[in-house]
Amino acid sequence: MRRILFLSLIILSIILNAALGQAGEKAEPMTVSAGKEITIEYTLKLEDKTTIDSNVGAEPLKFIQGDHLIIPGLETALEGLKVGDKKNVQVKPEDGYGPVDPNAFQEVEKSRVPPEALVIGTPLDGRDPSGRPIHARVSEIKPSTVVLDMNHPLAGKTLFFEVKILDIQAQAQPPSPSQPKPEPESHGHPK
Repeated sequence: MRRILFLSLIILSIILNAALGQAGEKAEPMTVSAGKEITIEYTLKLEDKTTIDSNVGAEPLKFIQGDHLIIPGLETALEGLKVGDKKNVQVKPEDGYGPVDPNAFQEVEKSRVPPEALVIGTPLDGRDPSGRPIHARVSEIKPSTVVLDMNHPLAGKTLFFEVKILDIQAQAQPPSPSQPKPEPESHGHPK
């Protein structure tokens, strides 16, 4: 009986040492990389330090790294970060919302713009001839026409992000064919 008890203690000791040895080994922390679900909080500022968007203290932003659902300059800058990492990221226009496109200005008859919108900077929403939504801002008011700017409001601007990585997860199951991948928003932030 003592022999069985002694052997049992030796086996238990071996099992515990193996378990403790494995638990003592540190796994490499997960980093931001393609295909992982990333959760961040961010503050977006312009060159003059004006804060134009922030989710700090609100719902964090989740996206799949590499799916191009956030602007390219920010997505590239986050690569390799770990949970808890903070980073200040400067995104030039060509890696953000692009340069201002001079062809994205359109002159329309003043009568086609609501009178209360005849103020420079007023955002306007409408539809193009095919029914797709368009977003514009009043850029210039002339005697009988109004110039509309169809560029993204952040086109041509250098963006300054303060980002904190809150979580990194292996990507969840890919969406089924009945659940299509979400389309990136053209006027949300950070894309």
